[in-house]
Amino acid sequence: MNDATLVTDGQSPAVRLERHLVDPPPVVWRAITEPNELRSWFPCDVEISGGRWEAGAAITFRFSPKVMDMTLSGRVVIVEEPTLLVYTWGEDLLRFELHPEDAGTKLVLIDELPPETAARSAAGWDDCLDRLAGRQPDGGHWRVRFESYSAQFVPSLGVQDGPPPEYKGID
Repeated sequence: MNDATLVTDGQSPAVRLERHLVDPPPVVWRAITEPNELRSWFPCDVEISGGRWEAGAAITFRFSPKVMDMTLSGRVVIVEEPTLLVYTWGEDLLRFELHPEDAGTKLVLIDELPPETAARSAAGWDDCLDRLAGRQPDGGHWRVRFESYSAQFVPSLGVQDGPPPEYKGID
């Protein structure tokens, strides 16, 4: 398991996660930017206005109605293919860094977020990045990680929110 770490030295708190992926950065870039690739690991469908990842482009994030009735909006902030992608996701700012490592890629995800959502986001990104790395999380995995992260983050950030009220319980 690759645990998320809490970062509190910026304007907003953030969770930082890393994964080593076997594919080189250009392949991983496609996995984090192409809609068909994103569907295999990202928690919702991603629609880019104009179909291109470029600074300023609007993004729509639609969750499956089976998971929750929610649509978020965002905006692309930075695109430096194939090493850096930054965009907003609702209230969060997501930063994907791709670093060549051995024959693959070290992916670093930094999610700047509201303090009360750190544990649930860290647990969710753990599951998502495991899927991106080709590992299928066990059922109930999110809940175990959420409880662990909550215990770690409460002293610094206060009480942690569980799933959003719209969430239908599919772990």
